[in-house]
Amino acid sequence: MTGQLIAIDWGTTNRRAYLLDEDGNVVTTERDGRGLLAIEAGGFAGEVAEIRAKLGDWPVLLAGMVGSAKGWVNVPYLACPAGLDDLAGALHWVEAGRTAIVPGLSYSQGVQGDVMRGEEVQLLGATAAGLVPADSLLCQPGTHCKWARMEGGRVASFATAMTGEIFALLKSHSLLSDFLTGAVEDGAAFRAGVADGLSGRLTSLLFGVRASALLGLRSAQDSAAYTSGLLIGHDVAGEQLAAGQPAYILSDRHLGALYSAAVEMAGGTAHLVDSHAAFVAGISHIWKAYQS
Repeated sequence: MTGQLIAIDWGTTNRRAYLLDEDGNVVTTERDGRGLLAIEAGGFAGEVAEIRAKLGDWPVLLAGMVGSAKGWVNVPYLACPAGLDDLAGALHWVEAGRTAIVPGLSYSQGVQGDVMRGEEVQLLGATAAGLVPADSLLCQPGTHCKWARMEGGRVASFATAMTGEIFALLKSHSLLSDFLTGAVEDGAAFRAGVADGLSGRLTSLLFGVRASALLGLRSAQDSAAYTSGLLIGHDVAGEQLAAGQPAYILSDRHLGALYSAAVEMAGGTAHLVDSHAAFVAGISHIWKAYQS
């Protein structure tokens, strides 16, 4: 295969490897479940060697949790505001000229701190590729949802919400577990949850999920969709969107559709953005900036 760079988005549970040509186009991509949690101590070099054996003997840029305290190397965060050129200038080389890790970003306000690893490549790539304006509000739904404010094509500030993780915990380890077995889709139950989430009183409303099912006020099958809407609505409410304010959502179509519905219900204007295209654009720019 013809390429120039292998880029790996290495998350906690999954990873995706891209082989890119000299113009930053994707030659091929592979996704698997070999995320951070699946790698034994000291196993990262061997994992990268296996990826090179499949995709070719090219330089490798790694982003995400591989650069965390539990990853290959604990790479220091860059403080916001930060852009792609800043990331390129702070690459951490674990194999000289061969393999480097992109640093994550940090943001602090008073004693309140926040961090990200991997999302910064998507956020900045989206602006570099013209997928979103240089000054914009970006949202990355997921286990830990990121809300980032971009200024001049750089990440000026961001906030993380544990929305997805809380939903997973409620499904597995709460008194609601037996009631959260239904599908989560954008429908009446989900939107009812969003509406309630936008109004506040999250913890009381969560307790009411079980009570409503027991009393026959809401179908048990609708409880999961309602609860998801409740959490996402509460998440979106925290951004205090102005009427018509654009929010650019970097996500897969299913989760992106849920957040888009919540943003619209909150009065904003939702725009769904291809997160994979954003990552490729970001990592390509970092590599070119490093070489220049």
